[in-house]
Amino acid sequence: MKSTVKKSNIIKTLGVLLMLPTASNAQELFLKRVFDESLAQTSYMVGSTKTKETIVIDPKRDIDTYLKIAKENNMKITRVSETHIHADYLSGARELAYAMQAKLMLSGETDPNWKYEIPHTPLKEGDKIKMGNIVLEVMHTPGHTPESLTFLLTDLSVSNKPQKAFTGDFVFVGDVGRPDLLEKVAGQIGTQDIGAKQLFASIQRFSKLPDNLEIFPGHGAGSFCGKALSDVPSSTLKQEMLTNKAFQFADNENGFVKYILDGQPEPPKYFATMKNWNRMPRPLLVQVPKHSILTKVEFLTAQENGLTIIDTRKKELVAKGYIPSTLHIEDNNSFSTFMGWLLDYQTQFVLIADAEHTDELTRKLMRIGMDNIYGFVTDVTSLGLALQQSDVLDKQHFKPYLNDKNVQIIDVRSKDEYKSGHIPKAENIVLADLKNNLNKVRKDKQVIVHCKSGTRAAMAYSILKKNGFENVKTYSEDLNGLIEPDPTTKR
Repeated sequence: MKSTVKKSNIIKTLGVLLMLPTASNAQELFLKRVFDESLAQTSYMVGSTKTKETIVIDPKRDIDTYLKIAKENNMKITRVSETHIHADYLSGARELAYAMQAKLMLSGETDPNWKYEIPHTPLKEGDKIKMGNIVLEVMHTPGHTPESLTFLLTDLSVSNKPQKAFTGDFVFVGDVGRPDLLEKVAGQIGTQDIGAKQLFASIQRFSKLPDNLEIFPGHGAGSFCGKALSDVPSSTLKQEMLTNKAFQFADNENGFVKYILDGQPEPPKYFATMKNWNRMPRPLLVQVPKHSILTKVEFLTAQENGLTIIDTRKKELVAKGYIPSTLHIEDNNSFSTFMGWLLDYQTQFVLIADAEHTDELTRKLMRIGMDNIYGFVTDVTSLGLALQQSDVLDKQHFKPYLNDKNVQIIDVRSKDEYKSGHIPKAENIVLADLKNNLNKVRKDKQVIVHCKSGTRAAMAYSILKKNGFENVKTYSEDLNGLIEPDPTTKR
């Protein structure tokens, strides 16, 4: 029988025919993906257009995003949940549940040593959340963390088999969640090997689900929660079983454990704080704060009182003129990560930024619980202070220093980057460790810091200058033609 489409349901706009659903073929599933580029983190709103209720999975802390989506779509947020206790950001689940008087539903698949210490409705293997014909079934998928859950979505109007999976940090596109964070950042000694074996078992079990199951992960490329994440937003189980290396070990548990624990990136320092804050009672922040633009007097008083001054402008602008003793952390997709890596949570600070970026920066920082913003400076020239310029080398002027014994070249990239190839005689002091290794930096030599593109080097330059190193330059261009493979690296 041929289907018919009412003329009133066809709209022509900009030369394109758009077919709108009629009452009889309207889709009941409500699904919105919310992606935060600064942490490569994804949250989801899932619900029923029939019952007008929705659950938010893994929300970020600036919850106005979800309130706006719900209002625009005439939906009500009735439940809030998480796939696991997060390490890389401060979950907004409690803020959102409080603001909407929604039910907070968190993993009950925990043990006495690692569990939520806040009031919640526990979710266990096989539990179901029903919203009309939309059903979310809880699947316990330990490995990345012991309490990790996956939500299997079934739209009963389509099939009684699951069609989508919200996997959190269990399965990514091209990767799976690392099992070593609980040990490395939360001090749960001995858990990474246990987690790796649990992850292997979870993958084997997950692989038995329908091939056409759509996978919606909690992170994409740029996250420290894995080592080979893709920037593709979703996948299918069939695709991951074909291309995801973590799915290729079949019955080889030992091989999988070795693979998954090898080569994981160094986790940022702030992960330890997030792991604990996400499971323990803490103050809630249900509205994005508004911070003032500081006057010259206010800024000078803050500086005199020892507040840390963070310059978030592009490195090219900072190089042309910066306030002495400021710390440079450029506003890009890695801004919040480096703030959490280089500052502690007791530090109160002032941010130098363009006026149009103040709200965005506030959001980026509140997502990792870094709320100690005293205020903003939006024009460094308005303060009437003498500015300094960075000593920046291009490739032509950098090369003559390469064989100079009176020069110390410091590579501030990660250990893995350094091992993959580096400038001969360059010393590796990772940016995040630089402040604690100032004794390794020579004051009797010309110091040149570099990274891959100049961004981390500019941050390193500011750390050294702030700590009294005067004879410092930064190399800001690429490493093409300058690096050699590390002879100690296995091929």
